[in-house]
Amino acid sequence: MEPDPFPEEVLERKVCVVGSELVENYTVYIIDVSDGRHRWTVKHRYSDFYDLHEKLTAEKKVDRRLLPPKKILGKNSKSLVERRQKELELYLQTLLQQFPEATPTPLATFLNFHLYEINGITAALAEELFHKGEQLLQAREVFSLCPLQLYSVSQQLRQAKPTCFTGDAKRDLGHILDFTCRLRYLRISGTRGPLGSSNIQETSLPFDLSVFKSLLHIEISDSGSQLIQGLPSLRSSLATMSVHRSTESMTAILVPEASEFSQWEPEGAESGCPVTAIIPVWRNLTTLDLSHNCINSIDSSVKLIPKVEFLDLSFNQLTSVDNLQHLYNLVHVDLSFNGLRVLEAAHTRLGNIKTLNLAGNQLETLNGLSKLYSLVNLDLSHNRLAQLEEIRNIGALPCLERLNLSSNPMCIIPDYRTKVLAQFGDRAAEVCLDCNLTTEKELDTVEVLKAIQKAKEAKDRMSSSDKKISEETRPPAAAAPPPSSSSSSSSSSSSAQQAARPSQGNHK
Repeated sequence: MEPDPFPEEVLERKVCVVGSELVENYTVYIIDVSDGRHRWTVKHRYSDFYDLHEKLTAEKKVDRRLLPPKKILGKNSKSLVERRQKELELYLQTLLQQFPEATPTPLATFLNFHLYEINGITAALAEELFHKGEQLLQAREVFSLCPLQLYSVSQQLRQAKPTCFTGDAKRDLGHILDFTCRLRYLRISGTRGPLGSSNIQETSLPFDLSVFKSLLHIEISDSGSQLIQGLPSLRSSLATMSVHRSTESMTAILVPEASEFSQWEPEGAESGCPVTAIIPVWRNLTTLDLSHNCINSIDSSVKLIPKVEFLDLSFNQLTSVDNLQHLYNLVHVDLSFNGLRVLEAAHTRLGNIKTLNLAGNQLETLNGLSKLYSLVNLDLSHNRLAQLEEIRNIGALPCLERLNLSSNPMCIIPDYRTKVLAQFGDRAAEVCLDCNLTTEKELDTVEVLKAIQKAKEAKDRMSSSDKKISEETRPPAAAAPPPSSSSSSSSSSSSAQQAARPSQGNHK
């Protein structure tokens, strides 16, 4: 059984004045505040304490004599500062004991509860939405929240408390619930490392998205994907999703409930194997951006996003491309800055895409791209392409209009641009290479190169044809005479020579 991401915990508030420091001509007191496991630091001078006390006494909530009095002479002396440090600590501890739950707003603000403490965070958010919520919804702009705010709302909803336990109607949790129920565009931005002056790590905070009922667009960054609850509740409404620096797998985002089942299939799929779960698809999701994560494979979870047209997996750890054949509507694919060395039979994996970004990989060959007939834009910059012959693999693509080969080894070859453009034959004028349109001068050079190439090809054909004709018309080699005739001829010649010799000698 999965552990509860929101464990019940007793939050014990503590406050200590742990030190002081001299800033210009006044003393600042360093205050450590803790709320359960969360701790943070606040710094205030004595005048801030005095202003706080004035507000609390005006509301008739504390005794005016509780705060230690002002000192005019020797206010920065070591002995006075040390004594006042203890007095101010006792003052704050007394206030927290007097207001264990419904902390007065001036005190909550003084201790930065609105930044780091669950009740203070939700109260501040509720008040903001009370004043601006309707205006923000009508503007249809992206609304930003941090994981700590969502964690606080999730925790508040799990506690057996009224939605307005502070007694202030403007700070009722209901304002948050009404807003989140109607919100269309949401951005969740976390932080790396401790948050502000606290020990809070936002990547370790769980939060629940099921309070959002109408989201069309969501952006999540610097959060722990394993701690995000309620993602499945967005499947029926979401059209655009971006997740950055938050996950190591696509499944954790697209099928977070997969760990609960040994075998699952998307709804509507025909499977000959027994399954333990049928998972609903993302019905309206057309754009998925999972760039800047640590994803090392395109897993079978993509079966749940059949309507996706734009897929961004750049800046991950991919070494192969799999499962994208399930995305029949795919048009734009960004696989830049991964670890791809080869992309074989890309048309069987990518289908009829129009834009393909492969920049920043380790490609040395383009063999697998020759049948991407619908491709219009292709970015191959920052790879390891060294041979101009590789361009022949894409030179016949009928729709290719924009090609980027910058920062490849082949770019240092003399007349690199014209030699690349020449590979496109009659379409050279239609190709924008490395973000620069083809010039008339380049086209003239391309025509010369094409003419030279055609002449060379014609010469090669003629040479090949002449060789073939020569082989066909060559007379057969003369047959060797029979051994008996040769032997007889040799014998006759020898006899004639011997008969002539005496005759010559007699003549002499």
